[in-house]
Amino acid sequence: MALTGCASLPSPEVMKAQTESFQLPKLPDTDKAIVYVVRPSSVGGLIRFNVFVDDQEAPSEMGYTRGSQYIYFQVKPGDHKVYSKAENWAETQISANAGDVIFIEQEASMGVIMARNSIAKIDALPGKYHVKTLTLGTVIKTDK
Repeated sequence: MALTGCASLPSPEVMKAQTESFQLPKLPDTDKAIVYVVRPSSVGGLIRFNVFVDDQEAPSEMGYTRGSQYIYFQVKPGDHKVYSKAENWAETQISANAGDVIFIEQEASMGVIMARNSIAKIDALPGKYHVKTLTLGTVIKTDK
């Protein structure tokens, strides 16, 4: 398994210009928020990073990414934990309001057996840029 490659962002001005007329593939329903989980790096590209909401149980899995992919799903307003599973579990807390578009980035690093991961909320501009430039991963459920 090769763990090479990285994702670097262009300047904010370039990202604004490239996403100015870009429409996200899915916007939130009026009573929900939408979460985009992006994995812009090709590091550990063949390793699945499974995404869960609120707990780490199988029914809470929303989908998974591989390198250079994104997924999306809707959540009800309120506080949620988003988990990402690779060799390790990573998590981040989000607070969602109806109509919000939230972006979370998964980052891969070298693990002992396979790729490890970390996740964190990111700003809308790089989030939208990543969605525009990545391919859709595997979406299992679109609503939590």
